[in-house]
Amino acid sequence: MLVLASSSPRRAMLLREGGYPFQTVKASVSEQLPEGMGPEIGVRELAVRKAQAGLSQWLDQGGKLGDVIMGADTMVVLDAHILGKPETKAEAEEMLQRLSGRTHVVLTGVALISGEGRLVSDVVATIVHFHQLGEDDIKAYVASGEPMDKAGAYGIQGEAGKFVKSYEGSLTNVIGLPMEYIAEKLRAWGI
Repeated sequence: MLVLASSSPRRAMLLREGGYPFQTVKASVSEQLPEGMGPEIGVRELAVRKAQAGLSQWLDQGGKLGDVIMGADTMVVLDAHILGKPETKAEAEEMLQRLSGRTHVVLTGVALISGEGRLVSDVVATIVHFHQLGEDDIKAYVASGEPMDKAGAYGIQGEAGKFVKSYEGSLTNVIGLPMEYIAEKLRAWGI
């Protein structure tokens, strides 16, 4: 059994579209990282925390030790600075202004764990190039509400897709789960 330790509708959508039957559990973890921890190490650490919390939840609910729990975390990184989820519309506008006309990296940490002691984790990176954005485009997008629950204040699969000039790597990684990586790892785990 595959269990997604996430309440992200985008991650669930990607797994469904990939043809994977799965259950979900909520994995509440602190997303606070130690001072000075780099984005690659941090995003992997958060994915592992979520998978471990999900495993505990799943086993408490009567899940089997051999079930595979998946945790994931996505970060948008610009000039070595992490752009998290905006807390206000002004913060969303500021993030989009910073991304305008620039290249950034989207990192997704993925962790697979089982109660039998198996654990694998990795980080997948996609490079994203943004068009120069007009102030009106930014304000209209932020007013839509779409960027408010997304790292970097945008969702490539939504209206912000038009902001993207090009990308190098996995598109699904930018959405929230690198499905090419997931398919390879799940096959290795017999799923």
